Amino acid sequence: MRSIITFAIVAMILAAIVPRLYGDMRPRPTVAMSAAPAAAINSAATGSRAVTIRQGGNGHFQLDAIVDGRRLEFLVDTGATGVALRESDAARLGIHPAARDYTARSATANGVVRVAPVMLNRVEVGDIAVYNVAAVVFPDQSLGQNLLGMSFLSRVRWQQENGRLVLEQ
Repeated sequence: MRSIITFAIVAMILAAIVPRLYGDMRPRPTVAMSAAPAAAINSAATGSRAVTIRQGGNGHFQLDAIVDGRRLEFLVDTGATGVALRESDAARLGIHPAARDYTARSATANGVVRVAPVMLNRVEVGDIAVYNVAAVVFPDQSLGQNLLGMSFLSRVRWQQENGRLVLEQ
């Protein structure tokens, strides 16, 4: 009986570790833009990773990010407390909040909306990866597009200048 319990514990530990190791071995995607292509810049001299995103024609910074292995489009929003996901995009990630999971409230331009707090394992923008990122799921009708907010941005260095947003880790 003891050997079965030991085997079960080892199997659970491996089940937790192996996916993380596999995720670190995947090739890193480059940043893509909806409005204009972005250039990724690697700073070997400082040992940091940097990504430059060009401002779109609408004045916003939009990008594709990899969230838990899936590509999603985002609007960079320094006024958003956290990452905000549309319900349909959260479903693509395997996140399906039930009605009882919508326990928090968020003030939007259209009023107060009930949202479901979730935790994202990994959010990648180019060569930059941030782990355990707090997010909320909005009903699709309450959010026009996903927002890359401060729960991600506060964990990287960023600077906006001359129509470019530079993220650095």
